[in-house]
Amino acid sequence: MDRNLRTALYAGGLVVTMGGLSFAAVPFYDWFCRVTGFGGTTAVSDGSNAVPTDQWVTVRFVAATERGMPWTFRPVETSMRVRVGESALAFYEASNPTDVPVAGQASYNVMPYAAGGYFAKVECFCFTEQVLQPGETVQMPVSFYVDPAILQDPDGRFVREITLGYTFYQMPLPPEEETHAALAGAVQGL
Repeated sequence: MDRNLRTALYAGGLVVTMGGLSFAAVPFYDWFCRVTGFGGTTAVSDGSNAVPTDQWVTVRFVAATERGMPWTFRPVETSMRVRVGESALAFYEASNPTDVPVAGQASYNVMPYAAGGYFAKVECFCFTEQVLQPGETVQMPVSFYVDPAILQDPDGRFVREITLGYTFYQMPLPPEEETHAALAGAVQGL
């Protein structure tokens, strides 16, 4: 085989391998963060581990949207005091001020990092994609608790304030919503 052809094949194989590894890195990193709480990633729970203690923490809520996302998004309450191990419920509000449906997905983070693995979400709007119709405003719940195991963690036991942050990113509309929006636009144009 020609030396130039062999070099080109190796280079092409390297590009394909690196591309494949880059696609695999995202789900692997997400899995790693969920398992370890690294990067402030929260735990997901069915709520059965929630056993109230006599310790309290303040949970602060923050909200943001990515640049270009047309929604307004904010926490309904900016903070609440919760007992470690006790279930709590907070709400965020999102509005679509445009005249077209807009889909979004929220990513989340918990600070400080020491609390990430102990902040357990039972139910959250961030688990699924959200679609808001033109002019629609919704309140979206997040049910959570702080796992009592944080009190045994060498770093976590000193945490007295936790910040739960969400950022909404615009997503492509699901196919059924695209069809509905196209039909509505066609009817409006008549």
